[in-house]
Amino acid sequence: MPTGVCGCCGPLRPRYKRLVDNIFPEDPKDGLVKSDMEKLTFYAVSAPEKLDRIGEYLAERLSRDVVRHRYGYVVIAMEALDQLLMACHSQSIKPFVESFLHMVAKLLESGEPDLQVLGTNSFVKFANIEEDTPSYHRRYDFFVSQFSAMCHSTHEDSETRNRIRVAGIKGLQGVVRKTVNDELQAIIWEPQHMDKLIPSMLFNMQDNEDSERSGEENPASLAESCFRELLGRAAYGNMNNAVHPVLVHLDNHHLWDPNDFAVSCFRIIMYSIQAQHSHHVIQQVLSHLDTHSKNTPRVRAGIVQVLLETVAIAAKGSIGPTVLEVFNTLLKHLRMSVDFELGDGSRRNSASSHSSTRTKESEERIVQNAIIQTIGFFGGNLPDYQRAEVMMFIMGKVPVYGTPCHTLDTVKIGHQGTKRIQAMLLSSLIMVTSGFKCKTMCAGLPVSFLEPLCSISLMEDSELRQLVLEILHNIIDRHDNRAKLRGIRIIPNVAALKIKREKISKQDVVFMKKHGQQLYRHIYLGCKEDDNVQKNFELLFTALALITIELANEEVVIDLMRLSIALQDMALVNEENMPMFIRCGIMALVAAYLNFLSQMIANPPFCQHVSKVIEMRNLDAPHLLPEHVFREKCVLPDSLDRDDVGLYFQTADLAEALSVPGYNVERLAIPYIPQVTDRLSRRKSFVDTISLQVDILSNSLPDQSQLAEEITFETLKKAIDTTGLEEQERERRRQVMEKFQKAPFEEIAAHCESKASMLHDRLAQIFELTIRPPPSPSGTVTVTSGHVQYQSVPVYEMKFPDLCVY
Repeated sequence: MPTGVCGCCGPLRPRYKRLVDNIFPEDPKDGLVKSDMEKLTFYAVSAPEKLDRIGEYLAERLSRDVVRHRYGYVVIAMEALDQLLMACHSQSIKPFVESFLHMVAKLLESGEPDLQVLGTNSFVKFANIEEDTPSYHRRYDFFVSQFSAMCHSTHEDSETRNRIRVAGIKGLQGVVRKTVNDELQAIIWEPQHMDKLIPSMLFNMQDNEDSERSGEENPASLAESCFRELLGRAAYGNMNNAVHPVLVHLDNHHLWDPNDFAVSCFRIIMYSIQAQHSHHVIQQVLSHLDTHSKNTPRVRAGIVQVLLETVAIAAKGSIGPTVLEVFNTLLKHLRMSVDFELGDGSRRNSASSHSSTRTKESEERIVQNAIIQTIGFFGGNLPDYQRAEVMMFIMGKVPVYGTPCHTLDTVKIGHQGTKRIQAMLLSSLIMVTSGFKCKTMCAGLPVSFLEPLCSISLMEDSELRQLVLEILHNIIDRHDNRAKLRGIRIIPNVAALKIKREKISKQDVVFMKKHGQQLYRHIYLGCKEDDNVQKNFELLFTALALITIELANEEVVIDLMRLSIALQDMALVNEENMPMFIRCGIMALVAAYLNFLSQMIANPPFCQHVSKVIEMRNLDAPHLLPEHVFREKCVLPDSLDRDDVGLYFQTADLAEALSVPGYNVERLAIPYIPQVTDRLSRRKSFVDTISLQVDILSNSLPDQSQLAEEITFETLKKAIDTTGLEEQERERRRQVMEKFQKAPFEEIAAHCESKASMLHDRLAQIFELTIRPPPSPSGTVTVTSGHVQYQSVPVYEMKFPDLCVY
């Protein structure tokens, strides 16, 4: 008998084929034959070695039915495969799974929406099965590609298109669940797969046409759920590969302007990933901002706003160098934005029209405001110890005239650009310092922060001075009293404000002894600027009041009263030729502050004197009170009557009022003179103190008798006294800056070299005079009038150290 005859006889066919054939009814509408399916399942469980053959035969029949478009039998075959897959969990299921995945792939390739959905549902059931042993050779590259293509379906029928997209998203979700927990399937996190997975989800999240649908029927909500699940499973080393496709998708679809979808995406990312991975996302956004540094302002603003949302969520958990990296990158882009806005002269002259230039400037302002908000929000949410570092970091970036600034090059953008950068950096400092509660003022205002801040306060720009004062308010006000002191006015009852205060600590007392003069000088010089407006005086009043509340003991109160009297005298004498508005504004400021101070220290004679002066002003000189001088139509006099003593606060009356224990009223008689303490003004060095003016002497070295001049108290007093030198110092600084800006390099180098050699010669001469050998019994050599003499010292007259005597 020929060998091929056996295949034609039904009884001679293998049992597994007969069992498989029996589950298919004559009419596919009748569905799977359940009784025969139970027999096939029992046979597969009893003989698991036959599973691979059963799978191959079912796959063969399914392929044939797909080609012949007998979709009823295809559905029955897939149902049988699903039941066998759920029932068998042995080692032999591996070959069966390969047949199963082959059949799913056939359905996905068919192009028929119903078959694609059917294959996807079977794959999802398979993905939910936990296998005992990992698979070493199984790959899901085809399924990632096919499901991603289904997510981008463009079928004409909206209902069918929705079904295909939902099936594609479910398939991707199944791939993620099947692979992310399998160490052997880490390849799923590689860029070639993430570049398909992530955009497919984002595409459906973005294209939310069926927003009325809910649950798994809505592709957008299902894609978001899958996106969150994928990010939640991302490990430390996979974050970059998961975030980069998001940025690329936003670029390709121009979703930075407007950036609503971009912001929502990164909110999902930040809330889905593990907290310790947040800095990875921030670094990715920062590098993406660098990539788009020359893009349109709106695109850059969109990226910065996304960064704002990102750091807002991650601020509490950001650690390490990421904090300063964020600020460094943002400040760099702030500088670039100012450069783009202002540009050079040739670029602005070649603009097509003035309106286009104005539009570009307004768009750059959007970028700058977004950067400032990001800096302020991020800094404001940091812990106090990190916030102090950020304050120092930003202050180091502020360009200050007369000081080296290596971080922001302000030469190309000129004075206007430098002013813009200063204003924006100070605005960001205001946001960073908002809510900052330092335990001691030394920690809130260290020398390295206070000096440049006070230096900026001397600039001839009212806006910058206002920003500096607001920064000081944020740092000094530790009990949230500033809101109660807003505006400059004569407060009738300070007790009604319910001001919170504590006893000044020893550390703050030490701070005021060291740096109080800087604060006083900052206020004194800030009052007499010609461009002051009402807001400047309001902020100055608040600054004085906050110093009184937070930092004032008896000694500081006396200093503040001396400062107030000095301001009053400055407005009366008017050596600076100040406008009448400034003079009256200073008078109003002194009246408002002394009224506040008298009630804060609760001294009745002091309060009576202040009230008397204020009543006299109400009657005869209302323009010296804040309620009148700052009105829009206030009539100002041509001059101030210095002879009318009753209109002004008198030092003698104040001293008499404070003649109680604790106050050193004798110091009130000493006029206040602002001391040069900031780094814009040259400090007196030790060499200057002993009158060795090596930096200005150009003549030959003097003889030794001049150097050996006796140093007395009067000599030291004259050396450190800076009275009357302020104008000379300012003029000298201007000449030096002008010389270094305009003089050729060779001249500057020669000048510095000559000064250095002169300093070395002078120091050598000083050391010759001061460093002498110890006395010796054998005698010492001295030179007097050109003659050599030997002087001997007896042993009993020599003084030896205690350790050398026994």
